[in-house]
Order: sequence, then structure tokens, then C-alpha cells
Amino acid sequence: MTKASLQMTSTESRQLARALGWFSLALGAAELIAPNRLTRALGMRGSEGLVQLYGLREIASGVSILSTESAASVWSRVAGDALDVGTLALHLRDDNRKKANVAVAIAAVGGIALLDLACAAGLSKNEAHDRADARALR
Repeated sequence: MTKASLQMTSTESRQLARALGWFSLALGAAELIAPNRLTRALGMRGSEGLVQLYGLREIASGVSILSTESAASVWSRVAGDALDVGTLALHLRDDNRKKANVAVAIAAVGGIALLDLACAAGLSKNEAHDRADARALR
């Protein structure tokens, strides 16, 4: 993937941010409401409380993104993606009968992480331009 393919207009960045905000709310709700189903599918039984905490984190990110559409809000998703991959990687063990599901989950989080990263970078660039324009007007 080239750098040019990750660049977005201001409007595209804001639209993607809104979509990611709604995605965060939906994912967070699923993690909060049905942690048993997720942990069972991933061979992570006993981690239901952690999954619920991650759900709260997702909901907080979603609310922040939808409220502000700021780069910082989307960067919080990027940080969450890293945390999710790290947590999932701990369960990518030979003794986990659901190891294949964990690999799929890691790939899915990786794909979303690319969207989060592109969106956060686009919003950061737009915010930097806005600050520069504001300074120029003074």
C-alpha cells in the first residue's frame, strides 16, 4: 500500500471517523453484553471481565469520536487496536483449540487498525492545517 492510497480529504476523514465511532459503539455493546460468547469463540474463558472492560473502552472511544471527530479520539482507537492485538496474541497458542478463530480475530483487528490509522492521520493532518491557517489569520 502506498502512502498516497492512505491520504484522505478532510470530508473523507470526518466521514470515516463517524463510521468508526458507530462501529466502536456497536463493538463495545457486544463486548459488554455478550462477553461469554466472545471468550468461548476465542478460547479465552475466564477473560469475560477483561472483554467487558474493553467494551467500555470501545464505547468511550465511540462517544468521543461522535462528539468531537477529533484526531485524538481516533488515535484512542489505534491504541485500543494495539491492546486488542496484544491480548489476542496471548491466546494464539497451540493448546488453544480456538487458535484459528484467534488468528481470524487478529486479522480483523489488523484491518480495522489500518482504517483507524489512516483516519487518525488524516484528521491530524487536517487539524494541523487548521491551526496553521488560524495562526496565519492573526
